[in-house]
Amino acid sequence: MLNNPLANALSKIMNAERLGRSSCTVKPVSKVIMQTLKIMQDNKFIGEIKETEKRKGGAVRIELLGKINKCGVIRPPYSSKKDGFERFEQKYLPAKGFGILIVSTPYGIMTQENALKKESGGVLLAYCY
Repeated sequence: MLNNPLANALSKIMNAERLGRSSCTVKPVSKVIMQTLKIMQDNKFIGEIKETEKRKGGAVRIELLGKINKCGVIRPPYSSKKDGFERFEQKYLPAKGFGILIVSTPYGIMTQENALKKESGGVLLAYCY
């Protein structure tokens, strides 16, 4: 039984990355998982994303580029003001400006850098470097 599908998806990606595989399949897929994967793709951590199943839950095939050192879900999902992202960068990322925090804001799911540009806080979902 899955308690957190986003955590399951990111751990499948990490396991495939550590094994040196060129792709992996994530199942089930939700809108939050797809948005998180698109953000990772925009930041060049993963390659192409192909939808393989449209039935109940769905499935996605992800091409891996070998650029992920670590990624995971932030539990519990902390709320942060626009000034508070730096504290979480120090906690979850190895260095400032190295990696991304994925944040759910009123403007949608985005990186912490985009949230700072829009001057918005939000709930921390995941990190990747």
